[in-house]
Amino acid sequence: MKNILKKLIPNFIFSWYHWLLAYLGALVYGFPSRKLIVIGVTGTKGKTTTCNLIAQILQGAGFKTGMATTVNFRIRDKEWINDYKQTMLGRFKLQKLLRQMVSEGCKYAVIETSSEGILQHRHKGINYSVAVFTNLSPEHIERHGSFENYRAAKLKLFEAVAKKKNGIGVYNLDDESTEYFLKIPMAKKMGYFLKSPLAPPKGGESLPPFREGWGGFGKLQIANIKLASDRTEFDFNSENFITPLIGEVNMYNAAAAICVAISQGIGVDKIKEALKNAKPAPGRLEVINEGQPFTVIVDYAHEPASLESAYKALKIFNPRKIIALLGAQGGGRDKSKRAALGRLAGEYADYVIITNEDPYDEDPTQILSEIKSGISNTQLPISNVYEILDRREAIKKALSLAKAGDAVILTGKGGEVWMCVENGKKIPWQESEIVKEELRGMR
Repeated sequence: MKNILKKLIPNFIFSWYHWLLAYLGALVYGFPSRKLIVIGVTGTKGKTTTCNLIAQILQGAGFKTGMATTVNFRIRDKEWINDYKQTMLGRFKLQKLLRQMVSEGCKYAVIETSSEGILQHRHKGINYSVAVFTNLSPEHIERHGSFENYRAAKLKLFEAVAKKKNGIGVYNLDDESTEYFLKIPMAKKMGYFLKSPLAPPKGGESLPPFREGWGGFGKLQIANIKLASDRTEFDFNSENFITPLIGEVNMYNAAAAICVAISQGIGVDKIKEALKNAKPAPGRLEVINEGQPFTVIVDYAHEPASLESAYKALKIFNPRKIIALLGAQGGGRDKSKRAALGRLAGEYADYVIITNEDPYDEDPTQILSEIKSGISNTQLPISNVYEILDRREAIKKALSLAKAGDAVILTGKGGEVWMCVENGKKIPWQESEIVKEELRGMR
């Protein structure tokens, strides 16, 4: 019925409908975000972890903070799982959550802001003060129609913040799309970079070097990176930071969070302390340790750029062999990426297990076949590729293949709590707990 209505009703009617819902949601709950400093984080990958790091720094600095991400919510010291399978909640639920943050005395709200949420105007009625851009790579192309439209949706967050007299923008200057975000006038801008001191390479408004102390704005450089299996260490604006979160991707996430903290006047010692004790978001490069002699990592990576970042992160463990388990989302979502996911798995892994992720009403065997088509374009022997629809059985197989010194990486589900299958059915799913159960069963 929903699909039929979409075909019969013009898009602008749906747009008005979503805009009206957003306004009504804010009105019903008394526009709670006007009493908060709202930080919006957008991009393709790293949003959830960046939000968690920002919230942990703010809370550690003594500010009561609320947060809403793909996998978890937070109001002050209380944290719970997002079981709605939505990055951005619907208008009324999101406004209700913001009202609860106000009622609990929060000063800040950190909101993971998705392109889908923006497309449906869920960001309307939220009084954003800070916008953070992590990175951009092709995703949700079927939904948006093109990469340019996908990028344009993300830009709307910055356009909203730019309307504020003291609006703040934070940018990953190593990403090629940053130029588009920098072109939007903003009262204050702060960018971080590792690879190019002249970034962004193609234009956009340039930022001066960061020379105004910890309360200023401009470009900050990441340097002297040390990646280890239990920590990440790097210099940022000549200050040394250490975090237990692993991989280069988390160095970038931490840099974004540091910039936000600086923009809010938080001292460097407070930031260092919070990062030193930071906790990873569930299912984001999450290391599972049940005493097994090999490494096991659960990660949400579900599009090519994030999957490659996750595979690269395995290098810090110096694995003898890599066993990769992956699937791809069904329901007509991003079909074009399936072969690309398979190709990456075939290039980085020694064994690949293809399995269910969220097939929805799509034929699961067809999804697996499309992933496998990408693997066939690599040098991985077909005898090292397994197709197992039952994800728990696939996990068992992946773990059984691992020997001492190997690494098993399971991607696609991360911290999600449901698997979505045909006829709208949702199966409870907690990947990390299932992996732990299977590891304990191997003893």
